Amino acid sequence: MASRHATFSHYDTADYLQTEKDVVAYLEAVMEENDSALLATALGDIARARNMSQLAKEVGMSREGLYKALSGEGNPAFSTISKVANALGLRLTVEPLSQSEITVE
Repeated sequence: MASRHATFSHYDTADYLQTEKDVVAYLEAVMEENDSALLATALGDIARARNMSQLAKEVGMSREGLYKALSGEGNPAFSTISKVANALGLRLTVEPLSQSEITVE
């Protein structure tokens, strides 16, 4: 019996972030996870969907430094996250949790 090999195409989230609506939906889903590394990775995905080199110039970082910061492996400062969001034309907002979502640790 011949063995079957499945082949998969390369998946890149950035390929699916084509409209502002896509970007907003993606970030809203990411923000629900309350995971700072995931947020950095998501901003990196959005940056790759746009123009990483131009974004790095706008933020005042090297392209490589920005890739590293937004890789999920890096630990970018909030100021970096804020600058990247702003350069991407995004605004980070805060809203209160509903009472059922509040957890006390």
